[in-house]
Amino acid sequence: MLNLIAHIVKLSSCRDRTEINAAMVDALTELFHPESVTIYRCYPGKKKSTVFSCAGNGRDGRFVHNAYLPDHRFCQPIDRDPLLNRCRKEASAVLDMLEDGSHRIVFPVNRLDQPIYMIDLALSEEFSADQRVSLMGLIEYFGNHIALLDYGEADTLTGLASRKTFDKHLFELLGKSAADEQLRNDTLQAPLRRRGESTLSSHWLAVCDIDHFKQVNDNFGHLIGDEVLIMLAQVMQNSFRFDDQLFRFGGEEFIALLQPTDQASAMATLERFRKDVEKQVFSRIGHVTVSIGFSRLLPNDTPTDAIDRADEALYYAKEHGRNRVECYEMLVEQGELKLRTPANGEVELF
Repeated sequence: MLNLIAHIVKLSSCRDRTEINAAMVDALTELFHPESVTIYRCYPGKKKSTVFSCAGNGRDGRFVHNAYLPDHRFCQPIDRDPLLNRCRKEASAVLDMLEDGSHRIVFPVNRLDQPIYMIDLALSEEFSADQRVSLMGLIEYFGNHIALLDYGEADTLTGLASRKTFDKHLFELLGKSAADEQLRNDTLQAPLRRRGESTLSSHWLAVCDIDHFKQVNDNFGHLIGDEVLIMLAQVMQNSFRFDDQLFRFGGEEFIALLQPTDQASAMATLERFRKDVEKQVFSRIGHVTVSIGFSRLLPNDTPTDAIDRADEALYYAKEHGRNRVECYEMLVEQGELKLRTPANGEVELF
């Protein structure tokens, strides 16, 4: 009992999703001695749902992955694993007997009757009823702690990540971007390669703004304006990939952080979103449109650097007809925008 309390205290002190997952794996391992444990984060999709193994312990040892940046190497369609898929459909704990006599149990952490996490354990057949009660209590506590964290990180109106979490997410992404840049340099063996020449994947930041949103509020009232913001957030969630990070930045402005892809694919993703918004019927007002500006994330970026470049492309889109997507790097190449000098003093070359 004392050990259980100690682990709950440790869990309660965590304010980061990655740290919470790591602490939960340690608690499950020390308290219940499973043959293996994996914590999956679940991402529902229109065509298929995906799970990301963010932390665990097993035959190959303990592992913890960044919970905010789902690495595709550790993701899989949920239907590849019948037990995980069954847990998703039933939204309740499911059990399977393994060949060695042990039990594999998957517990869901649900929100609105859909698993947002799954905890997958292989337990010996001697696992007692008392241990099961303690295990389920710990998993329930984990779910409540995650729910509190999500509540603190989410925009209360749209459910997207909020402005106050943006800097943390961006710095996480910039750290990964710097590592990816080093990998590209090592792979291409070109230490003097100019930025932007590689056709390999990069992270991208896009700023999305609802066109003429003030007119919506003025003509229909702020309650209808809020409905538009909520519906737009839903369109965003359906348009982007599960691992793209979406934020309501303030007012009618939204930000998308795109996982690694090339410039043409980033443009295609954002164009798809723009078209999805354009054809969406918004209750009581009909149709709205969005203008979008985006830019590649650079390893030494600050949040201000990255947003300022995307904002320049957004303003260009606004000034040239709205309801369009513009890329900062393309506009510089075409001579439509002047090259910015980042705050850190380095000059961007293409």
